[in-house]
Amino acid sequence: MDDFRTAGRAAVDLLADYLDGLGDRPVWQPMDPAARERLLALPLPGAGRGLAELVADMGADVLPHPMGNGHPRFFGWVNAAPAPAGVLGALAAAAMNPSSAGGDHADVHLERTVVRWIAELAGFPHPPGAGLLTSGASMATIVALGAARHRAALRLGVDVREEGLSALPPLVGYAGAESHSCVRKAAELLGLGSRRLRTVPSDPAGHLDPAALREMIAADRAAGLVPFLVVASAGTVNTGAVDDLDAVADVCAEEQLWLHIDGAYGAFGVLDPVAAPRYAGLDRADSLALDPHKWLGVPVDCGCVLVRDPDGLRAAFSLVPSYLRDENAGGLGWFSEYGIEQTRPFRSLKVWATIAASGREGIARDVAHCTAMARRLGELVDAEPDLELLAPVETSIAAFRYAPAGAPAELLDRVNQGLPVAVQERGRTFVTGTVLAGGREAVRACLINPAVTEPDLRVLVAEVRAAGAELLAALGG
Repeated sequence: MDDFRTAGRAAVDLLADYLDGLGDRPVWQPMDPAARERLLALPLPGAGRGLAELVADMGADVLPHPMGNGHPRFFGWVNAAPAPAGVLGALAAAAMNPSSAGGDHADVHLERTVVRWIAELAGFPHPPGAGLLTSGASMATIVALGAARHRAALRLGVDVREEGLSALPPLVGYAGAESHSCVRKAAELLGLGSRRLRTVPSDPAGHLDPAALREMIAADRAAGLVPFLVVASAGTVNTGAVDDLDAVADVCAEEQLWLHIDGAYGAFGVLDPVAAPRYAGLDRADSLALDPHKWLGVPVDCGCVLVRDPDGLRAAFSLVPSYLRDENAGGLGWFSEYGIEQTRPFRSLKVWATIAASGREGIARDVAHCTAMARRLGELVDAEPDLELLAPVETSIAAFRYAPAGAPAELLDRVNQGLPVAVQERGRTFVTGTVLAGGREAVRACLINPAVTEPDLRVLVAEVRAAGAELLAALGG
């Protein structure tokens, strides 16, 4: 182990220097073609190499070419800077390397605790066993919708696990126009079909319309279909909009439908006292998907699904072959009975370390800082005559566009479509783009790094304006 001990110390020093120096480097730069080709063309080694040499190669060939998400001026997608405590937790978990499917070992019990912690942070009811960690919210959504489908089938007198989808009448689900693509993927993978995942109209800010939802449900029932599911958003990925969760929950209660809330990005916004009122009704859902690897900064991968009824989750997924029987599993059984994964990584240690390092107060402070900075970004955008804020800032996402007066609409769409890449390549900040309702091309800045400051926001605004002006001129404006 001497080789490991020496190389491990060198690796920690290397990573500490990397994290400490992020703010002094470009946020992101395109890889040098030679460096890219070197990684792509690596031959399979014939003989092994020493650990110290491997650490040196990581420092030379990998760390200099980051995605950029650790930098305080990275505002792209919903990718977090890694929490240092989580990095250490991930290292220790890798050293133990268990399968966290079940049994009587530390990772299993720690997962039950951190799932309860996540539920407490989000304000979601949590009976024991009512949730598990997943690879991300995409898998959490599949698990939740699978449980919803199973419950709907049982109400119709069908065991869908035994008889399959052919024994069911057409089931129908509903999701807002701004819902995440993972919802459609889950519907397709579960055999529901994207055609029977209805798109509920949204208002201009991206909120699902509860009145339209009610009308669509009535129309589908009249047509002989079986509504069973509604998916609402606690922070859409385009604008951070939070649906009227109480109103949607009212509809679901009246119609006896499963309410799933996608809180992958935004659910932890409930910890900000300013934003918290928007989340009224989140605790009424049947299931909630969250991503600790987003706003909490837990190193990827780590999602979480929480459910109101643990028995329903287990009924949908439990399958214990004889070789996996374990008398030490206890009354709650194995985690593999509550979802799809059998061999499961030790995710809970990095979650425990990340949450424990900050505590509830620290996490709430960081969330509130990010939402305050996003509102400030909205103000800075509003103050510039050549920028246009496209939606109210509700959580920590600001969607806006470069729109100097007098420029033709078609030209502005072309400018704003190319603007994110132009900003990225300049290296001083990083944003991504999206298309909002009505086909409007937009720049989208997501703030989930608590290290962000107002000077960082001013750099973002200046870079968008400068790159926008260059693009406009280049395109003939």
